[in-house]
Amino acid sequence: MKLESLDLAIGMIVVFLLVSTLCSALREAIEALLKTRAAYLEKAIRQMLDDKDGDKLTKSLFEHPLLSGLMTESYLPKPAKKALWFLANGRGLPSYVPASSFAKALLDMAAHGDDGTQGSGGAMTVESLRARLNDPNCPMSPRVRRALLHALDTASGDLAQARKNVEDWFNDSMDRVSGWYKRSTQWIVFVIAVAVTLIGNVDSIAIAKHFYQDEAARNAAVQSAQTLVAKPDAPTKEEAQEVLEALELPVGWSAASVPQGGEWFNRVLGWLLTAFAATLGAPFWFDVLNKVMVIRSTVKPREKSPDEFSEDRQRPPAPVVNVPAPTAAPAPSAAAPNSGGANLAAVIAVAQDQLDCCGGEQGEPATDEQLPAAKGGVQS
Repeated sequence: MKLESLDLAIGMIVVFLLVSTLCSALREAIEALLKTRAAYLEKAIRQMLDDKDGDKLTKSLFEHPLLSGLMTESYLPKPAKKALWFLANGRGLPSYVPASSFAKALLDMAAHGDDGTQGSGGAMTVESLRARLNDPNCPMSPRVRRALLHALDTASGDLAQARKNVEDWFNDSMDRVSGWYKRSTQWIVFVIAVAVTLIGNVDSIAIAKHFYQDEAARNAAVQSAQTLVAKPDAPTKEEAQEVLEALELPVGWSAASVPQGGEWFNRVLGWLLTAFAATLGAPFWFDVLNKVMVIRSTVKPREKSPDEFSEDRQRPPAPVVNVPAPTAAPAPSAAAPNSGGANLAAVIAVAQDQLDCCGGEQGEPATDEQLPAAKGGVQS
């Protein structure tokens, strides 16, 4: 992989990261204004309690002392809207409801009614809850009563386990809310990204050509990437704006930037690429940038210097010394000087050959009387 191509990719990733950061900041501003997550939470509770309009059991639940403290104002149910639900207004509603508070409030309403004056005045038990839920005058819908009876049936007479079952029911519904919210957020971010690319003329194809033709622009993008990955988190909105201004990208509108004729296709394609890339989110591009910068750190040294051979391959081969094989072993002499490694090797070879009995004919074996007297040993 050439370093120039890798730097071009880094530049595009930096641009996508910065645009995603700006789009996410706008999404957070819209969420702070509308509190869409709170609206999704209320919608899920309405479905759980089989209260489409929210003016019956849902209203009683939010007015319960265990949940009313989470509200910034009195609960006023709003009619359910089908269109543009991803921009629902949830101001005044809680963005988070603890599962334990929901379970305790709902079981208390089942045992003592919405206002707390119905039912027996004794302590809440599994049997008293079962009797209340089987009462034809119970204000809860058949769906809710069936869900609570199931929680009681699987609790084996343990009230704490019954409460835990209701909490699990609530948590499963909140997982569904998280899915709704993520999908709506992706659509909102995409719409915001389209608006940003159109207003700012952020054309991915034109920016890629800019990086390809301008080495200084690529180097500036790499320096910005090194600064960004040095931090543990994705850049903030202020940091993204500062880096975008420093890169001096071919964005924005002018008389020369208006496409002419067949240029519209490439321009629209470049806008859509930017919008789709921004929809993936700043955390995604920040993670990709970190990984690509690690790859670049391994590629760059190879681009600057050729591969070096090992010392074994660079060392010249040792000269070959031809030593004639002597016909007889030379007699050792104390005064003979050392003639070097080659002669020593020849002597060792001849001696080894004689010890192996491969150098000539073998004589008669020596008798015990001919052998010299042994020295040392074990004294008897």
